[in-house]
Amino acid sequence: MMKLKALPNVPRWAVLAAHAVPLIVLPSGIWRVALTFGAPVARVEDPTLGLAAYQLGLTVLAELLAFLTLGLVREWGEVFPRRLPFLGGRPVGARGATSAALAGAFGLVALTCWFTYVVYAGISEYSPVAHIEGPFQEALLYACYLPLLAWAPLLTAVAVAYHRRRGLTSTSLTR
Repeated sequence: MMKLKALPNVPRWAVLAAHAVPLIVLPSGIWRVALTFGAPVARVEDPTLGLAAYQLGLTVLAELLAFLTLGLVREWGEVFPRRLPFLGGRPVGARGATSAALAGAFGLVALTCWFTYVVYAGISEYSPVAHIEGPFQEALLYACYLPLLAWAPLLTAVAVAYHRRRGLTSTSLTR
């Protein structure tokens, strides 16, 4: 079995969940990169440099945010790495990290609900489904984007495990 890096007191399920997050975000990023570079994953009427920059930027941002989930199970989620200016070596605020993770999970749920509505209501010309040209492209789109539905629940579960491990009380987030 593969050894995943994590602090010794982190539950195994939380380690697996945290390591799964960047992997479940990856297929949608690959789909966007493929679209940007002209692969036939969807139809793009007017590919512009701005659209390409947006798609690549969104991919990088999503992966970086997904990667932050690992901080909830690794040492750099409890003490900032020394190489960071001003913060290096200082402890990470457990309330702040937990609150940020849960706010991120809430944001992901809100985005998921909004984009699901946009896709099924067909109210946006920018909806990826509006540019699909056949069953293969549709299946590929869903195969790449459906794993994102697990991002918010996994992040929530890992954040709750972090919250419990760091010894925060149940009312500490409301103070």
